[in-house]
Amino acid sequence: MTDPTDPTEHTGPTERYTVISADCHAGADLLDYKPYLPRRFHDDFDAWAADYVNPYEDLLADTADRNWNSGRRLAEMEADGIVAEVVFPNTIPPFFPSASLMAPVPTREELDRRWAGLRAHNRWLADFCARTPGRRAGVAQILLNDVEEAVREVRRTREAGLTGGVLLPGVPPGSGIPELYSEVYDPLWAVCAELDVPVNHHGGSASPPLGDEPAARAVFMVETTWFSHRALWHLIFGGAFRRHPSLRLVLTEQGSGWIPGVLEMLDYYHERLVSAAGRSAVTAESKFGAGLAEAMGQRPSAVWRGNCYVGASFMRPHEVPLRERIGRDKIMWGSDYPHDEGTQPYSREGLRIAFAGLPRQEIAAMVGGNAARVYGFDLGLLDPIAARVGPTVAEIAEPLTRVPDGATSPAFAPGGSVRVW
Repeated sequence: MTDPTDPTEHTGPTERYTVISADCHAGADLLDYKPYLPRRFHDDFDAWAADYVNPYEDLLADTADRNWNSGRRLAEMEADGIVAEVVFPNTIPPFFPSASLMAPVPTREELDRRWAGLRAHNRWLADFCARTPGRRAGVAQILLNDVEEAVREVRRTREAGLTGGVLLPGVPPGSGIPELYSEVYDPLWAVCAELDVPVNHHGGSASPPLGDEPAARAVFMVETTWFSHRALWHLIFGGAFRRHPSLRLVLTEQGSGWIPGVLEMLDYYHERLVSAAGRSAVTAESKFGAGLAEAMGQRPSAVWRGNCYVGASFMRPHEVPLRERIGRDKIMWGSDYPHDEGTQPYSREGLRIAFAGLPRQEIAAMVGGNAARVYGFDLGLLDPIAARVGPTVAEIAEPLTRVPDGATSPAFAPGGSVRVW
């Protein structure tokens, strides 16, 4: 019998799905960050804001206010069939030259200013989420340059009501920051495990700078998800999950079809190196594997099953048949609102092209139940809203035969609707 209190068995209202987007983005309008900064930074902020030129076209467009206009955002998402969201950052926090948390930091004074900017964003986000109680799980931002400060910010933002966890910055090669497998980050993993704070690693934040030539931009598109995937094997081989068994890692907007193959590869290397290390003969591989089993504990696929999840933004049809190997309890669909590559205002069609023909209980878990479990959403609060605005079971069961005019999401990319069962 289905347990209505268990998000993995939750089917939502009788005729509709409770859809929670596990990947959305928001941030304050630039000048609106000032009240969230300590007064001693106000003059610095005025000087920075006066000279700042925003490099992102979507933050200069007429639609930019979808990042901070709570009423507009709520209306558009409800019209799209979505009742709640996990909120990643989008706009530029104070004192940053770009959105990248790994932008070079030349001095301690500059680092202090950037920490102030991130804390301002986190304070703004807590207020933004509080405007719609129970419907937004805000993801806090930190820097890895100062682990003690990161730990303090995780505690502070959890107490402030941000339930989306923490955004783990990427560590691109050449950044000068210790690699994610380093035990220097153990205090961060410890506090996230202690407070049940999900560690989110979002696509696009871990790539090294490549330049602005046409080839460089194409290479970035090909490589960016791979660089984001690296967090998975860094934390696994580094033993973070062995030392902190309740630590949870969410990989968001990096696709999901890669996961089964990568887990097989990681298991292969783990078994190969551990086996070599256990032999009496000293070989090159035995040196590579020395201490690995003790450091990381379980094999990678077991760590995935116990500790990891995927924010499967605008999940594409070719990924859906892999859901058993990924884990049906691991997949969390996302609309990527308000980005151009997001499914809004065609999220219902995006759900249809991916999930039509699947059992209702599986769909309910992937579009909402799993996210409710990972991020602590109250389905008792959300189900009545979904009964009013959510997509109907019959609607999502109908295969999509025509891509909507104007749809720009990769969910609708050519060839994406081909599926073999």
